Amino acid sequence: MVDYTIKTLGTNTWSDFAKLAEKHNGVWGGCWCMAFHPEGARTGKARELKELRVREGQAHAALVYADSACVGWCQFGSPDELPRIKLKRAYLEGLEALPEWRITCFFVDRDHRHKGVASAALGGALKEIARLGGGMVESYPQGVEGQSVSGSFLYNGTVSMFEQHGFHRVRRLGKNHWVVAKKVRNESSKSTG
Repeated sequence: MVDYTIKTLGTNTWSDFAKLAEKHNGVWGGCWCMAFHPEGARTGKARELKELRVREGQAHAALVYADSACVGWCQFGSPDELPRIKLKRAYLEGLEALPEWRITCFFVDRDHRHKGVASAALGGALKEIARLGGGMVESYPQGVEGQSVSGSFLYNGTVSMFEQHGFHRVRRLGKNHWVVAKKVRNESSKSTG
């Protein structure tokens, strides 16, 4: 098992994030992890929009490092920060209340896949969410049991990975996706209560 270091996305880690995204042609067809932000992944402007959001503190991600290289990440944020989700019509049909946090996508360097990077990123995101005040966290991963699925379709991870981190299935979204949720306690309340 590789020993990973987790850092948060910010102005001091932007160049590491950008280097990994550039290595993979902007990730997910040039998205730069902008597809879930209000602006969307505008062709040709995604990089600049993402960098602006990072500089303004309006983009959250847990970055995974192997040695000094960023090898993956998990994006998270509030529903206001990340309002655009896949399968939104089905999501809204069964919605009872918005969560405080959403986990919308993962990316792992092609040279580091199948080595626990996504799981490390999810763990890092949950720790940062706890530090930022905690609350209900939701995500929309794919159930892959009994299926052969290309990693390129697993932008939001797998249900089993989320369950390993204590999430539970709330309801199905479409044929293969689920709403999963977990209550994350405020880090400061853990030490006092």
